[in-house]
Amino acid sequence: MADPNRSHHCTARQRAILTAIIESYIATGEPVGSATIARLQVLDGAGKVISVSPATIRNEMAELADAGLLEQPHTSAGRIPTAQAFRLYVEQLSAGATPRIAPAMLSATSRSQIDSNFVGLAGTQAVLQRTSHVLATLSSGVGVAIAAAADGDMLEHVHFSRLAEARVLAVVVTRSGMVRDRVLALDRDLSLRELETAANFLNENFRGWSVERVRAEIARMMERERSEYQLLLNQVQQLWSRTVPHAAQATQTVYVEGVANLISFEVVGSQQDASRLRDVLAALEEKQRLVDLLNAYIDARQESVRVVFDLEEHAPEMAGLVLIAAPARMAGESRGTVGVIGPKRMHYENTMNAVSYISQVFDRMLHPSG
Repeated sequence: MADPNRSHHCTARQRAILTAIIESYIATGEPVGSATIARLQVLDGAGKVISVSPATIRNEMAELADAGLLEQPHTSAGRIPTAQAFRLYVEQLSAGATPRIAPAMLSATSRSQIDSNFVGLAGTQAVLQRTSHVLATLSSGVGVAIAAAADGDMLEHVHFSRLAEARVLAVVVTRSGMVRDRVLALDRDLSLRELETAANFLNENFRGWSVERVRAEIARMMERERSEYQLLLNQVQQLWSRTVPHAAQATQTVYVEGVANLISFEVVGSQQDASRLRDVLAALEEKQRLVDLLNAYIDARQESVRVVFDLEEHAPEMAGLVLIAAPARMAGESRGTVGVIGPKRMHYENTMNAVSYISQVFDRMLHPSG
């Protein structure tokens, strides 16, 4: 039985060999054998060539397979990386003395290609629409760009007042200064203390968030918590869902391009494979599902690109796909989320750097000399 924790104790040589295997598999899509690795230059973390014999490579590959990092498809002599191996690979790209993930690490050619695509564009919506196209082209995956809710829908303050039994006045003040009030009919009566606690929870945790992200995060917190805290979350969810109806989500605009790119990565060899591909394409075309997916994983306050391998936890039809995304910011404010959805066998370094670079397009347009 493979030990899932063992990968964290790989030797430097094993990590170097695993990196070579992953990069070969990304490039060819074919299982990788020891003879292939022996012909390649295996580099350590500092970029120096490691001298490794074919016999040593075979032994190390066996160790990596025992650690759950390599698997053998069918009767092929070669091995392919597991999801756990890809996670480790992404961690290595972002860590160490010389991390390979940063906007400045993107090639000059790719930077020029991106910049030229945004010349003459004005406004967040136009930039996001072009972003989905550019990311699809650069990654050969699905480019996704989601505009944040309008500034007027960013929460500044919420207050609940008890009017009568099971009836509450909700007052929401948005960041733009707009004030909304709504009388709520609740399933059960809440005390003044319970209403105050719920309002404090929302104000302390979600000030500056879009109404949609508040909804998604409360739902996610409820899934995680099984304690007295759950009672508070139940009250918060009931109050918030009735204060800000579901229709408010319509303020988010979604741009998707490159769905056909997934077909080139999928080997549709059976009716089951074809059915799964149809499910994936349908999920990508259902734009609200994408909004929910990105809101579940990408925090508008984060500073760096994030790679998510477990998409199937929120969308079962996305099993086997990876999300690489980052919040798009302008003058410190989130203007949306940009990213790529693609197969595990994608070029992580290029795609992560492209997403990181393109997420800063908005600030570069605002301050072109910066």
